Amino acid sequence: MKSRLPRPAQMAIVLIGIGFLAIMLWELPVAGRSAIARLADDSQSLDKAKLDQFFDRLAEKNKAMGSLVIAKDGDVLYTRVIGFGQIDGVERKPLTPASRFRIASITKTYTAVMILQLVEEGKLKLTDPLDRFFPQIPNAQRITIGQLLAHRSGIPDVRRDQATWQPGAPVARDEMLAQIVKDTPDFEPDSRQAYSNAGYFVLGLILEQATGKSYAEALEERITSKIGLKDTYFATSSIDVSRNECLTYWNIGGEWQPGRESQPSVFEIVSTPGDMAEFVKALFELRLISQQSLDQMKTIRDGEGLGIVTFTFAGKTFYGNTGGGDNYGSWLAYEPEEKLAVAYTTNAKVYPVASIISGVVDICCNRPFEIPALESIVVSPEILDKYVGAYSVADVTAKAIISRDGSTLFFQPPGESTSVALEATSDDQFQIEGVAVFTFDSANGRLTVKRRRGERIFTKVK
Repeated sequence: MKSRLPRPAQMAIVLIGIGFLAIMLWELPVAGRSAIARLADDSQSLDKAKLDQFFDRLAEKNKAMGSLVIAKDGDVLYTRVIGFGQIDGVERKPLTPASRFRIASITKTYTAVMILQLVEEGKLKLTDPLDRFFPQIPNAQRITIGQLLAHRSGIPDVRRDQATWQPGAPVARDEMLAQIVKDTPDFEPDSRQAYSNAGYFVLGLILEQATGKSYAEALEERITSKIGLKDTYFATSSIDVSRNECLTYWNIGGEWQPGRESQPSVFEIVSTPGDMAEFVKALFELRLISQQSLDQMKTIRDGEGLGIVTFTFAGKTFYGNTGGGDNYGSWLAYEPEEKLAVAYTTNAKVYPVASIISGVVDICCNRPFEIPALESIVVSPEILDKYVGAYSVADVTAKAIISRDGSTLFFQPPGESTSVALEATSDDQFQIEGVAVFTFDSANGRLTVKRRRGERIFTKVK
């Protein structure tokens, strides 16, 4: 489905969770009522002006393009779109609330719902072994459908550098399946958890076999027509601007430049934040699956449920998922007690999506929030060129690549096909805000990448 840095949702959970622990100590003006509850009672308490200021700043500094919906019990409290769905020279087509986006890994939540519907219909069991459908996959006799849903199968992710697939080019399903069959399992089934797009690709194939219908047909029958989603459907080909789908862009030197478009090689859905908010509402209202199935989805083990993860806001648990690919992304979070949904889609990630959502919920909960300045510095191309090249790191065969386009450096992680723009904070230090800090030592040919969980030192290849 996409190339990406290791599991952004896991980093987002940490970033957001820490930021909201303090709310538990807040002395509320009305006993027993949370900040979220007060927001839910009266949409007028939502500081829409501050939300507008935040998104105005993101737009002004070219730090994001995207669409946001905040809804309570199906009633939309706030919508905001910034940026453009198409840019062709001086001609720019602004995004609207009806603009459609690829939602990447949030597709997994829809897939999980349809698999659980089949379980309820007696067509599948969570304990069914994979060899019922694909006996050629390693460990198929010991991998269960439940383990696939929970990312506990041991099926490794498929990377383009494992085969002859070109970046951005489509990959046929039989090619993808052949690579999965060829790969060595990462671990014994259910011994641990590791995120696997390949595992959910297999689930999509199982869905088609069990229903006798294509994924697109199953989605329409089992979800979109059932709850009235008009802007949600299966992505089958290139981004189709005639259907109001958004092209992807990078911010390079303060200007928006077209991003590479990867053809869908796994199952992926197109949607809008409004439809996403309605989907998660219907899910928790049991209009799609039973309470027992929903409880199974919500059971979190090693950070993953069945197509769902959790986020902690204001001492409350939100359920949902995140997604990203090329330079687009999506986020869906739902607090069931207050029936509060936050849905965001983007076709241009610069300022981290996790930080945007964190700021949105801070404002929603009336917590102190300072609109970020979002200022960056410009480093001369002569200095940047000292950093360009391939870098190796211990125990990894593939190389990391640093490249330059204009006044912007890009980092391509080892084994990945997608590069990420770096923001300069000094002549030798750069960042992916909220995610990692990159420090260059050109004299010694070293690059240190520091994350919350530690740091790694790369050596420039001569």
